[in-house]
Amino acid sequence: MAPTSKADKKAADAAAWMFNVVTSVGIIIVNKALMATYGFSFATTLTGLHFATTTLMTVVLRWLGYIQPSHLPVSELLKFMVFANFSIVGMNVSLMWNSVGFYQIAKLSMIPVSCLLEVVLDKIRYSRDTKLSIGIVLLGVGVCTVTDVSVNAKGFIAAFIAVWSTALQQYYVHFLQRKYSLGSFSLLGHTAPAQAGSLLLLGPFLDYWLTNKRVDAYDYNFGSLMFIILSCTIAVGTNLSQFICIGRFTAVSFQVLGHMKTILVLIMGFFFFGKEGLNLHVVLGMIIAVVGMIWYGNASSKPGGKERWSHSLPTSRQQKHGGFPESTEHDGKV
Repeated sequence: MAPTSKADKKAADAAAWMFNVVTSVGIIIVNKALMATYGFSFATTLTGLHFATTTLMTVVLRWLGYIQPSHLPVSELLKFMVFANFSIVGMNVSLMWNSVGFYQIAKLSMIPVSCLLEVVLDKIRYSRDTKLSIGIVLLGVGVCTVTDVSVNAKGFIAAFIAVWSTALQQYYVHFLQRKYSLGSFSLLGHTAPAQAGSLLLLGPFLDYWLTNKRVDAYDYNFGSLMFIILSCTIAVGTNLSQFICIGRFTAVSFQVLGHMKTILVLIMGFFFFGKEGLNLHVVLGMIIAVVGMIWYGNASSKPGGKERWSHSLPTSRQQKHGGFPESTEHDGKV
């Protein structure tokens, strides 16, 4: 019975990753077409629409009985919303104020920051091989994506806020699912409405500040509306799959293995938008990154590869309907 159970778990893990990769790469391609072809440059407002669509999905699923009633304290919801919104706004501002190279370096730094959070808050210990494999992934993705690097004071501050808020938001997804025994759908049912409301209120003003254009003055047409609807539809899967993956694994594993999406986006970009950026050092970087990801998956799943020093996190007695399962195993198994 145990081998079947382990095989089922591996199949479910693989399905979760594939779901996240497909939806994440898909939404990047669709958003790139929406912004490049139709000039819809209102990224924060679009993210608010994504969460509004996700909210609608959770309402329908709750009505159908697939999401059971659950409880999340308002204080926890507010903390999550602050981290998540600072992450979205910080990333947009960081991209505007920094060179593309420094923006990519900032994104890469999320992995060591997420590691630090796990070490300090969850008492996670990494083996030497796990640390080295993370370094290989960072090196490979850096070779692929980092080109020009210039930095200024306000850009550095925006990147610092973006990196730490994103790492905290992803850590908190895993933390809340474990502490309150919330499934991915249940947690989204709590967080999506709050993010949708705040981003739809804040988004138009932030987008006007970033682009000097008003979202209500945009020339909407059939093509742009179809792409907005498609983007919102795919975003439901992206949001859900992120919560599933971080819940099943950890924020660090999500970041490390998630860089496969970066490589796939580069490959698809070369395929669809021309091969002028495809050169030897980019291909070499891709190979290095993939080797690092395979090594990380193997190293972190071995005994002692990534383990908790103490099993100290309390679990709420609240709802356990379809919630994230309590586990006596080390959280870092991938």
